[in-house]
Amino acid sequence: MAIDSPAIAPLAWPRRHFGKVLLGLATLSWLVYVAPHSPVLKALLQWSPALAAGFGQNILISLLAIGLGSVAGLLVGAMALSPLRLLRWPARIWVQVFRNAPWLVLIYFTTYVFPFEIRIGSTYVAFPDWIKVTLGLALPASANVAEIFRGAIASIPSTQWEAARSLAFTRGQIFRSIILPQCFKRMLPPWMNLYAVITMGTALASLVGVHDVIDTAQIASNTVNLTGFTVVIYLSLLVLFFAYCYPISRLTQYLERRYAFY
Repeated sequence: MAIDSPAIAPLAWPRRHFGKVLLGLATLSWLVYVAPHSPVLKALLQWSPALAAGFGQNILISLLAIGLGSVAGLLVGAMALSPLRLLRWPARIWVQVFRNAPWLVLIYFTTYVFPFEIRIGSTYVAFPDWIKVTLGLALPASANVAEIFRGAIASIPSTQWEAARSLAFTRGQIFRSIILPQCFKRMLPPWMNLYAVITMGTALASLVGVHDVIDTAQIASNTVNLTGFTVVIYLSLLVLFFAYCYPISRLTQYLERRYAFY
């Protein structure tokens, strides 16, 4: 049976048009709650700058978390591939612990294990909660990046290692000139997918007092105190996160198809 036959096409339709369906439902819900209540729309417009600033805090946390996690993850991944057991076993323990730990537990851990301020000489420097949340998200990010790196290395055919050794390349030269350039293309799609997940995980920051977009929405909801406004503002957050993460997901799928044969 042909792939585009009427019996199969309807089954494939929801997956292809999931984003359009979600946006359509969001628009319909928006009209249901906003159209009959003009104060809801007015309040939402008033709180829009604060929501945008709060979402900027979420994006900042996600960028720093994935940055720190990537640097630490590459180091841990390199240690996990070391022939020395003294380096290999701590790296494997790190990966297993932080890949399987609940993110909320890690965020609470970093929030309370680090001090609220750091003393440098006679000066006290504040250690804000959003930095602690960044570190809490960077821990699972590092473990996942280490696994992505290990998987990329393992996917390189062993014949390339053997051919490079036959040409008298050292282990360092093989990594720098042959293995790592190929690993970058293999790592990029899952790394981008991980960043999208980290971005959605920043919604947990409000639970430890970070003034992000979720905390702003809660303050706005309590201030306006309208059921319709509460529904609309959280629906707006759904659309906001979706609009930011969905293009990343689509780009990830494109890169997976493009680098499928590398």
